Amino acid sequence: MATLFLHPPFDAPDVLAAILPDGPPLATRAATLGDLALAGDGGVRAALVRRPGAEVAGHLAEPTAGQRARLDFAMAALGAAPEPVAGGAEAYVFADAPDGAAEPRPAGEARQRLIEALTEAMDHFGRRAAADMPFLMHGIAIRALGRARGPETRVPHTLGSGFGTGDVTRERLLRPYAHYFGMEEHRVRHRRHDGGQSAMLERAVFTSGDAVTVLPYDPRRDAVLLIEQFRAGPWARQDPRPWCLETVAGRSDRAEPPEATARREAEEEAGLVLGRLERITAYYPSPGIMSEYIVAFVGEADLSAAGGTHGLAEEDEDILSMVVSRADAGAAVASGEINCAPLILSLLWLDANAARLRAEWAGL
Repeated sequence: MATLFLHPPFDAPDVLAAILPDGPPLATRAATLGDLALAGDGGVRAALVRRPGAEVAGHLAEPTAGQRARLDFAMAALGAAPEPVAGGAEAYVFADAPDGAAEPRPAGEARQRLIEALTEAMDHFGRRAAADMPFLMHGIAIRALGRARGPETRVPHTLGSGFGTGDVTRERLLRPYAHYFGMEEHRVRHRRHDGGQSAMLERAVFTSGDAVTVLPYDPRRDAVLLIEQFRAGPWARQDPRPWCLETVAGRSDRAEPPEATARREAEEEAGLVLGRLERITAYYPSPGIMSEYIVAFVGEADLSAAGGTHGLAEEDEDILSMVVSRADAGAAVASGEINCAPLILSLLWLDANAARLRAEWAGL
């Protein structure tokens, strides 16, 4: 068995368990190797780079052939491959290193995100070529961040039953499809409202990770900024107008608060620097079939010079932004021209709160 140097955080027992879920834990011993440094992208990618004079503290191990195959697959998904290092061992080194440094011992949300991402990635072991995996990891990391944040969601139950995850029994989870978005097949039983147990249920879930929306609002002009872009959903339904009027929105794909995502997306999609933000709510747009969880904001904006075409070229975005009065936006909801649920929700909330925001934000 070849000796393998495991760099942090992949030498930690809980992280290793996501890669090697079966069998006894991998036996390791502490070691420090020189001329190597830990690099990362601020997300789930972390591996080694060659750096004279640097050193990394990790662990040596002698995995079995089966364990080694799984470890090689996991690290290939993150863009690293085994290379010879000092002492006759091998270690995982980036072929194309990210610019940033990696946290050697992530904690909290970051650690759970890594474990969730590795767990999903390893579901593809034996079904996909390792070379395919780096392309999938961006979407996997977005979904992993949503799953890491999910258990921290706090929902009151003054009206509901108060049932929770402890009232559900998971029998099986399959992931038959993964790309930027994913599909999961869950087999579960759950507690019934009559006190009994449900039959075995098969439920398919479209998984996309969490998202943020922000409706830019100019309180002095009583106007909002809307965007328009082509959408695959209406196209798939054969809607004659697959371009939708929407609010600024984006995936929660970085380890940042939703407020930071809202500000970043406003700059990318509309060229706006927002002032004050007010959280509207957080919600599941279609909980029967989707895991998507949206945090919605209204953002203070000066819309005097707003509008035009925006979007990131690397994401193939073609976004038209336009400034309309709040009254005209409401009329478009009534006529059906605005048919995007997050925008409708945001506009209805704004109608109920516009007078207060104009007083607080503009002294009107």
